Amino acid sequence: MSPSDTSGSRWNDLDRPPLNAAALRRALVRPDGLWTEVDVVESTGSTNTDLVERAARGATDGTVLVAERQTAGRGRLERSWTAPARSGLFFSVLVRPGDGVPSEHWSWLPLLTGVATAAALSATANVDTALKWPNDLLVTVAGEERKAAGILAERYGDAVVVGVGLNVSLREDELPVPTAGSLALAGATVLDRETLLRAVLRSFEEWYGRWRAAGGDPAASGLQEAYASGCATLGRTVRAELPGGRDLVGEAVAVDGEGRLVLATGDGVQEPVAAGDIVHLRPAS
Repeated sequence: MSPSDTSGSRWNDLDRPPLNAAALRRALVRPDGLWTEVDVVESTGSTNTDLVERAARGATDGTVLVAERQTAGRGRLERSWTAPARSGLFFSVLVRPGDGVPSEHWSWLPLLTGVATAAALSATANVDTALKWPNDLLVTVAGEERKAAGILAERYGDAVVVGVGLNVSLREDELPVPTAGSLALAGATVLDRETLLRAVLRSFEEWYGRWRAAGGDPAASGLQEAYASGCATLGRTVRAELPGGRDLVGEAVAVDGEGRLVLATGDGVQEPVAAGDIVHLRPAS
């Protein structure tokens, strides 16, 4: 049986061992910490869908759900996110920001997740990453920017579920599209998924705590500055493909206090974009 044979035993692919749920709980769940529950499932359609359903049943703040394989993982605009089993990190977290954070600041949670993930990967795996507004994480492969992770946030009542799909060990012939990348292809020095997941969740806990302590204020918590400093979209000419079929071209000049991307258009107007697909038209100056 070859190492890449994924039939039968969950240990068949020796380069991609399964996660140890008990070890993750020991490392992450603490009486005074954010994380209260860490579950690992072999396969599911979407960790976000599952955790939103748990939120409806009253799941606790700080619940984490990880899947070794997603069969119907979703990105923005209901795009699919699929990868071979145990080739990445596919997980969702449930948080309840509470009365201390006004709901108008909750839109910062996917951006906070991007900042936390990028910081963790840089420190743990020595890999350069960049954030593409609003919810992608980029790595450099053979001199090209490629998407290695996507983030999706969904609200249910007083809960927000944030999902992350991160390509870790995908090889070139396993990529779903040519513009995708992985930590392995970007030369990351650490590919152990447990190490990476612990680092990302601890980084999220740190940033989330800072953000909540500031009442969700992105400026006071340092989140707005951190996002801007790591955002590859800023300083570029981009095309925003907006809901309803409208396109807007301009230079991305800022991320405002509501987490919107501000574009300076050719007619001298600065227009904030709250949602849409962003296409980088040229490198940052």
